[in-house]
Amino acid sequence: MNTNPKELWDRCLEIIKDNISQEQYDSLFAYVTFKSYVNGELVLSVPSDFVKDYIDEKYASLMQKTLFRVFNCRVLLYWSVLKVQKPVTHVVEQAPDKPMVKNGDQERPHNVTPDMLMAPSVNDLDSRLQPLYNFNNYLEGDSNRLARSVGESIATNPAKTFNPFFVYGPSGCGKTHLVNAIGLRTKELHPEMRVLYLSAHLFQVQYTDAVRTNKVNDFIAFYQTIDMLIIDDIQELAGKTQTQNTFFHIFNHLHIMGKQIILTCDRPPMAIQGLEDRLLTRFKWGLQAEIEKPTQKLRFSILNAKVHKEGLMIPEEVLHFISEHIDESVRDLEGIINSLMAYSVVYNCDINMKLLQKIMPRFVDINEKKNEVSIECIKQKVCEYFNITQEVLDSRSRTQKTSYARQIAIYIASKYTGKSNVQIGLSIGGRNHATVIHSINLVKNLLEVSDDTRNDIRKIEELFA
Repeated sequence: MNTNPKELWDRCLEIIKDNISQEQYDSLFAYVTFKSYVNGELVLSVPSDFVKDYIDEKYASLMQKTLFRVFNCRVLLYWSVLKVQKPVTHVVEQAPDKPMVKNGDQERPHNVTPDMLMAPSVNDLDSRLQPLYNFNNYLEGDSNRLARSVGESIATNPAKTFNPFFVYGPSGCGKTHLVNAIGLRTKELHPEMRVLYLSAHLFQVQYTDAVRTNKVNDFIAFYQTIDMLIIDDIQELAGKTQTQNTFFHIFNHLHIMGKQIILTCDRPPMAIQGLEDRLLTRFKWGLQAEIEKPTQKLRFSILNAKVHKEGLMIPEEVLHFISEHIDESVRDLEGIINSLMAYSVVYNCDINMKLLQKIMPRFVDINEKKNEVSIECIKQKVCEYFNITQEVLDSRSRTQKTSYARQIAIYIASKYTGKSNVQIGLSIGGRNHATVIHSINLVKNLLEVSDDTRNDIRKIEELFA
């Protein structure tokens, strides 16, 4: 078996998660970790006998079927129950002006303050990067081309191109995957660098723990040793004044020392509420790159890649149907494939349109999607209302009437279709992202002050109502 057994177990967890409630998963399987796999014998670690016994009693059948499907052979399952022991502390004598180092025999929990003394070398630092999120499986499309290109450049020459690198976009568009891929490529090309990925929430938890244990100086000192700091969901620091203040000083130190900083957010810096202006200003120093919802073409490519990776036999019509109707999140695309796979295994049935129709309502209201207004329909009604042709609407004409009609069409498309700004721009004369944003904001401003604009949009909406 060429595939890493740990990756196979992670796939099993994905299937299991789709077949039980979130509450059951969080209370049981979230604490199950891979330990080893040798000669068909899988050892999983659990925190207590209760978790082991409950899984054996309630989910033995699901576990065996899933393991057989993913590992493609009969798997003998063994449990390793963690035994909590009091850590043994060894005191190392040092010069009086240096702090003493304490080494315990237990792994440091994820929610305690990182101490630079506990990770003095690169190899000792847990980067927290997820190996599955790499550039090899990060597919490129119109919605992420700029961000991916910049990310690869940064990984090749950290802190030499864009610093900080601020990636923003809606949930599920691939931000976490991209920044993990940057970190992994950086470690591959520059093994001497200390790379660290974590969420803003975990950073906040660590800072709170540092305050509680009077180790704020150690906390700051640790982060000042990082060569590439990747913070996910930076908007989570909103309203956390003291944490922001500490992060500000860490940010300044890393930037001055020529260290790479990468941040992700669900919105651009100018739209974040609750963050200090001095932080927002620094977020704009480097490059801001938006990742939008994936286009239909990219969604199909993502599905196709996952199917090939899993070795599944899924008809193209099924993949096309999914890519046309699920456009909110890459996670939804992966989720529906996992569900199809799980149903196929558990009920021993083929993956086809019949099975898809059974599962799809869990992810999207198909009837609602069928009734969704298309960009072409909107263009037709706008042209009809303003008495112009679609060729004129798509053209480079900048007459007042044509420009106004085009801006209205872009605004209505943004309001009703759920398409990304890139998709809207491409459909309306090949406009770029900046033009689309400008048009939407302009019409929004007009709606606040102009009765004529409100009437125009109302009448156009009535045409396709």
